[in-house]
Amino acid sequence: MNFPREQEQQLQVGDTVIAEYKSGRYIGTIVELTNSRKAAVQIAAVVKHPEQGDLHHPMQADVPLFHQRKALAHREIALMPLNTVERYDGPVPEYDESLRESVDLHKQELDQLKRWAERALAEMEALEQEYKKIK
Repeated sequence: MNFPREQEQQLQVGDTVIAEYKSGRYIGTIVELTNSRKAAVQIAAVVKHPEQGDLHHPMQADVPLFHQRKALAHREIALMPLNTVERYDGPVPEYDESLRESVDLHKQELDQLKRWAERALAEMEALEQEYKKIK
């Protein structure tokens, strides 16, 4: 998510924001704006749990290092690129509940992907048998 520079300049210390960090998405408070185009954000809630695996080789299981990524901790401060930070005006969920919900949602998405892959593989195997009959 990229935001125009005008929005970046409107952000201030103390603002509640939603921001992305290493494939995760969080609600937090800006505690410092650095001159390196980053904001130090103190984490209040998890919106989207970080992805697992090698981000440079998405959807590949057989990689030299399959990363396990934990969500940022409650009140942890992380430097986030300003182009991923936007003001947030909604309710801030309780951290532990937001973490549970983000984990559950991510697991559901992975399960759906697994079921899709299994079905797609079964259909390809059926097609393979059909193609053999054509020859």
